[in-house]
Amino acid sequence: MRFFTIGLAGLSLSSALFAAAPAGAGDTRTPGAGPTMLSAASSPEGLEQQRLEEFSELLDRAAEKDDFVGFAVAVVERGEIKLLKTYGLREAGGAAPVTPDTVFRIASLSKGFAASLAGLAIAEGKIAKTTPVAPFEPQFALPGGAQSAVTVEHILSHRVGLPPNAYDNLLEAGEPVEKILAKFRAVKPICKVGQCYAYQNIAFSMIGDILAAEYDEPYADLVRTRIFDPLGMARASVGKEALMASLDWARPNTRKRLPAVDGAYTPWKSVDVEDDYYRTPAAGGINASITDMARWLIAQMGGAPAVLPQSVLDDIHAPVIKTPSETRRWANLGERITDTQYGLGWRIYDYAGHTLINHSGGVEGYGAQIAWIPERDIGIVILSNTRAKRVYRILPAFLDAELGLEDRDWLELEEMQIASPAETDPIDGDEGG
Repeated sequence: MRFFTIGLAGLSLSSALFAAAPAGAGDTRTPGAGPTMLSAASSPEGLEQQRLEEFSELLDRAAEKDDFVGFAVAVVERGEIKLLKTYGLREAGGAAPVTPDTVFRIASLSKGFAASLAGLAIAEGKIAKTTPVAPFEPQFALPGGAQSAVTVEHILSHRVGLPPNAYDNLLEAGEPVEKILAKFRAVKPICKVGQCYAYQNIAFSMIGDILAAEYDEPYADLVRTRIFDPLGMARASVGKEALMASLDWARPNTRKRLPAVDGAYTPWKSVDVEDDYYRTPAAGGINASITDMARWLIAQMGGAPAVLPQSVLDDIHAPVIKTPSETRRWANLGERITDTQYGLGWRIYDYAGHTLINHSGGVEGYGAQIAWIPERDIGIVILSNTRAKRVYRILPAFLDAELGLEDRDWLELEEMQIASPAETDPIDGDEGG
């Protein structure tokens, strides 16, 4: 499988928003002191370089497996892109390779953009976490008039009281969003508003309408002017038409399991782009390249305070509600994930004793993940034009390598039969993202 790589020495972004530390800032030796006895290979920088090289080689080997058509990975550390690699093709059976500028659907990674915009709106006094949703969405209804209790914070943290992924099936069938919002009045709640977590796409998407109304600007334009443009995300966009208008975009690919042969599938096949979750743009409507998403990750990790102030990031990344269903869903990671919570558009895990802020996403033919460890100031973005198992195994492989955990070879051992979110639950709890 062909691949494109940007080196392992660190690539600073050109914008002044991402300025590097002054030269020599990390040198704490006493003037006149003799040389240290630490070899370059065993220094912190040398060990970091070694980990990246080993992870890069792991990606190279994984790319030879049949779970991929094309994919892209970026690793960011201390405000710099330390590794950026792309593999394979934009389309099964095609010839055009995936490049750093190839645009993918990012599915529910879109929720982090909506939450960030909401955080800015809260900081600017446009809305509050307690702002009621109902006045902005007259069609929205819950049994017994409970919609009057739903606030901005409830929809951003999936605490509306609806069953998980409520009426996503109607969205996929082409039902207009406004009609689905009205049909929620017939859905039996699983708890009172605000008292439990259950992942939503349609309900979450209402934040886009609220922001558009408060800023008097279409949601897609708001994302572009407040996030894409100032961060230099030159190829990021919102919507199906924008994806297909890109000169370099990855087509979705699917395959089917062959029931008569264990572990066998049909060949990958390019399919049409579905527009269902594009109709909930705040929940799942964004497209971006791996270069764009590396810039986005740097910003989420605090590297662009002029665009996303640290106070806003602290607010949206703070845990709001425990998500026991998410903990169970990741049981295949054994003791790695011991606690899961949701903030505002972001998941917060305990991964082997370390805080991990993250989100995953998947729609037909695309898979995506973004995650970082705040205490280590390191993170990763993964974009793919398939949703096979190994797409979702790249993250634990990276985390285990970074944290020095026992090697479990997440990417290579077929006999392990580790189920990915995409295969344990077709909706992933994150469909549309």
